[in-house]
Amino acid sequence: MTSRVAAAIDAAKAEGRGAFVGYLPLGYPDLQTSIDAAVTLAENGADILELGPPYSDPVMDGLIIQEATQAALAAGFRLRDTFTAVRAIADRVDVPILVMTYWNPVLQYGVDRFADDLLAAGGAGLITPDITPDSAPDWIAASERTGLDRVFLAAPTSTDERLRMIAEASTGFVYTVSTMGITGERAELDAAARTLVARLRGFGVDHACVGIGISTADQVAGVLEYADGAIVGTALVRALRDGGVEGLAAESRTLTAGVVGR
Repeated sequence: MTSRVAAAIDAAKAEGRGAFVGYLPLGYPDLQTSIDAAVTLAENGADILELGPPYSDPVMDGLIIQEATQAALAAGFRLRDTFTAVRAIADRVDVPILVMTYWNPVLQYGVDRFADDLLAAGGAGLITPDITPDSAPDWIAASERTGLDRVFLAAPTSTDERLRMIAEASTGFVYTVSTMGITGERAELDAAARTLVARLRGFGVDHACVGIGISTADQVAGVLEYADGAIVGTALVRALRDGGVEGLAAESRTLTAGVVGR
């Protein structure tokens, strides 16, 4: 089964550029606007959408994303709204949609049920920041059954043994964490990301996308000197917060100016 996510990265590569992966929280500032925002992102340069259902204990998220997800929860977002949103977005744009979710909500919903509902809505797979392949046999089985991509995270502190496991278990791409810590913007990206991508290549990873702390077109371009894709979240959420959907469109165009390989 062909990975839609890997195909999107390969299509960007064929155009002589890296892939741009844009993250937005679902339900912020409300469900319909979050749908419109995701569509806008796809129409303004995002090759892959990464959409996050709000969660009450977002251990990996920085302040701007936390504030957005808390607002979405306060406005009444429910996990089932994830599928409503994915379906509405998939009906309007042909960009692969990954859901970035902590594991507990999936467990509560039911792993097979979640996979089936995501597939039916037109989703492409899951990014799972807080589980490792060795603790995810149910999800691996469900994703193999449905053809959904499973994107695991690799960190600079990961051992070779763990990186090998992540490389073998991931499909679509490996989410390469640029620095240890939470999402947000950093003036300089950690050189650890470059080393980590090189280590992943040694384990046969063809698609490595770097996230955490990328917030400018120059940083996007810098990451794409050695990685296959750049993942941006906080800068996009701030643009949506401060300038609405039009502000988001402008920020996306600015950032995607960095995807053309230097």
